[in-house]
Amino acid sequence: MKLTLVLILGLAVPASAYLPSLLEKLWPSYEGNVFDEVPTIPYKDLVTDNLYVDPSVLMAMKQFGFFYVGEVPGYNASVELDYLQQFFNLPEELKAGTEIRRHNPANKNAYRGYCPGLDDVDATLQYKNLFNIGPHETRAPISEDNILTGMDKLRYDIHEPNVWPQTGDCAFDKEFKEIFQKGFEFRQTIARKFVQSISRSLDLPKLNDLFQEDEFSAMGLRRYPKRDRINTNMYSDFDGTLLRELEHIDSTVTVLTTFDNGGLQGLYKNQYRNMPATGANSFVVMIGKLVDDLVDNQLFSVKHRVIETPFDRHSITYFLGPQFDADISRSVTEERRLTEAGRKYTIFGEWIKDYLGAIELFYY
Repeated sequence: MKLTLVLILGLAVPASAYLPSLLEKLWPSYEGNVFDEVPTIPYKDLVTDNLYVDPSVLMAMKQFGFFYVGEVPGYNASVELDYLQQFFNLPEELKAGTEIRRHNPANKNAYRGYCPGLDDVDATLQYKNLFNIGPHETRAPISEDNILTGMDKLRYDIHEPNVWPQTGDCAFDKEFKEIFQKGFEFRQTIARKFVQSISRSLDLPKLNDLFQEDEFSAMGLRRYPKRDRINTNMYSDFDGTLLRELEHIDSTVTVLTTFDNGGLQGLYKNQYRNMPATGANSFVVMIGKLVDDLVDNQLFSVKHRVIETPFDRHSITYFLGPQFDADISRSVTEERRLTEAGRKYTIFGEWIKDYLGAIELFYY
């Protein structure tokens, strides 16, 4: 059973006087699955900047690399799952209208929309369906004689509007759009408030300054179909386990929904352990390497994977990155250390350019 630490910490006055001994009692060295004790932060406490949240969030990110956000008012993951499944079960000809142009050259959308992703049955990372949703519904038009190039073109491209299903079922189309627009907003709020919490805890306001705009956040509705055969590409190099998604560390801020599905595992003290499912009303929050580098690796970007499951597995993943012009070349601490990304890039827009190329190659 997960511990809601913020409620417990709220009883301590002052919290700082009791925090070390309290955390030692609440988070000892467990012989079993230590991830069962990762805290769940109530949504309202996180989004209302309740300062009692900050120590719990910080400790979770230092020790485990992730935490849960629960008790989200007006959110029900089962509704999202129902509409996600309905969409993926539609005939391919109905989904074709939302396909990205790599799969359907008749469409203009490059990043937002549907990606069949099942071209290679023997692939590992590519063997999934994806419907990608972004923060933009409209984009300012440009005149035909205004030819954009380089970073100006990329800045325009990443404001690509969403593409929504038009199935002929008006009720379904309307509800699908409204449900996932609302789900996007929940996750966006959680990610931003998490950045603010970490910025306060580490006394690094410059970190939050890098996330003032939201040009290319993305929410992916995912289906991993059951495989009919196994090949050597699907086994872990770490321990030989059969996998659905290879071991990896994310790049930015991740808000993940796994519904009631098991299979997600995180690496902790050189052992992969099961991460509890998010269920009907919670999210997993974690950071990636890019963000961890910006704070001089004071946190823990957890390596994770999904083991093979004998059923169609669904999840929703939201990513929040820094704003387009954010300086990612050096950390935001007083040390101003050169980041790993800084060896090649100065601003996030330069980084996202190569990342989008990788998405088109490997995911779409």
